[in-house]
Amino acid sequence: MKTLRALAALLSYPTAELVAAADEIRETLDREAMVPAPERANLHRLVDDLAAGDLYDLQERYGLLFDRTRSLSLHLFEHVHGESRDRGQAMVDLLKLYEEGGYTPTASELPDFLPLFLEYASTLAPRAAVELIGQPANVIAALRERLAKRGSPYEAVMAALLALSRARLDATALATLRAEPDPEPDDLAALDAAWAEHEVTFGPGAADATGGCAVDGLAGRLRAAMRPAEGVAPPLTRGRRAASANQGAGS
Repeated sequence: MKTLRALAALLSYPTAELVAAADEIRETLDREAMVPAPERANLHRLVDDLAAGDLYDLQERYGLLFDRTRSLSLHLFEHVHGESRDRGQAMVDLLKLYEEGGYTPTASELPDFLPLFLEYASTLAPRAAVELIGQPANVIAALRERLAKRGSPYEAVMAALLALSRARLDATALATLRAEPDPEPDDLAALDAAWAEHEVTFGPGAADATGGCAVDGLAGRLRAAMRPAEGVAPPLTRGRRAASANQGAGS
């Protein structure tokens, strides 16, 4: 499904190459027509926004949204395990899922980075791909609401993913996600407090909090990757790696 690759590109850090590929992304979305027309029209507006914007402004906006603001993190496990020790094993499990599916990530991002996750899903048969992207539907729904609150054109990607997956949302899990602190990127004190929060959990059914029901072993393996595990320290997200590097440089 090239549509998923197009959506992955739209959620990636803006580069000159991404801007140059705007027409190709637009054509892919229209040619496959996997996304319903209303959501596809909003995706076109995002593509137009990226194509017409100043690259440095686009990059700054992206960083403020997705790297600085924890509640908008594109790392899926951030919203399930937070900075708990369980996240590392979940990363290992997800990477193993990729490898068993014959997919070797070439990016330096962590395996739970949503654009990378979508790249992997794009290599699967359509039914398996749709099932897989439905697993983190609650997280995607929460991200959509937060982006909509900010009037961000990136909301269009989350809406498209929800429309594609047609996954049933879990009201309890979504309510837990909605209760996460959601500060604005210029509220530094609130951002620091949010990063210091304990892990997000969803009770005994935590493994199912990503939304959707498995119809094959692939989706089940993703749920296993989302399940808490003991004893492995979590890796840092891109934003936290940068913060750690800056602290190290200042010490």
